[in-house]
Amino acid sequence: MLGVVALGVLIVVTVDRMVGHSTIAFAAAILLLLIANVPMLRFNCPSCGKNAFFRGIFVIPWPNRICTRCGEDLGRVLPKNADG
Repeated sequence: MLGVVALGVLIVVTVDRMVGHSTIAFAAAILLLLIANVPMLRFNCPSCGKNAFFRGIFVIPWPNRICTRCGEDLGRVLPKNADG
């Protein structure tokens, strides 16, 4: 995620140097960040559904190891076929 942020900044700076100020470069950087954020939004606790990257109202670039809502261990590997 930090690499994507750096890439977004690099896109904006490069376009600013070559063409001048452009809102299209900012839009491209925002779109890149939104696309990169999709996998983070899907990493939820299997028990309660709370996202593992949220710490209160803040989002951080590494997930919790233990769910802050229900206490589930998010580091353990779940079997692919838990039904039987």
